[in-house]
Amino acid sequence: MTAQEQATIFAAREILARHINRNPVLASWAALLDYCALAVRGEVERFHVLYLDRKNRLISDERLGVGTVDHVPVYPREVVRRALDLNASALILVHNHPSGDPEPSEADIAMTKEVQKACGVLGLTLHDHIIVGAGREVSLRGRGDF
Repeated sequence: MTAQEQATIFAAREILARHINRNPVLASWAALLDYCALAVRGEVERFHVLYLDRKNRLISDERLGVGTVDHVPVYPREVVRRALDLNASALILVHNHPSGDPEPSEADIAMTKEVQKACGVLGLTLHDHIIVGAGREVSLRGRGDF
């Protein structure tokens, strides 16, 4: 990517972050997917968590891991610990597949179920786990994977 392209992407992320901070994240599915695609797309796997308040407004977009071309370590304990630190009520998991294929792996599904279990114990809501690929995103909730 050229320096100008990187600057354009950075500016777009800034604009989306400002917009999403003023509006409920879940009010527009398209805006959420656009934000996720810009926030995590890249050449290595990146794992983000969107922490939300009771009105589903974004408290924080936290990058909890950067991995390799086909793996990023995720620790459910760290995901929910940070939610408690931020006084979040809900969260959305987001990560990318640099290969371009956003279909979830068995490991993606298993980790999502572990996070959901931890959230349930602590009274947090896991809204979704979105995987970003090349030109499309997959919702694990939409697929019925948890």
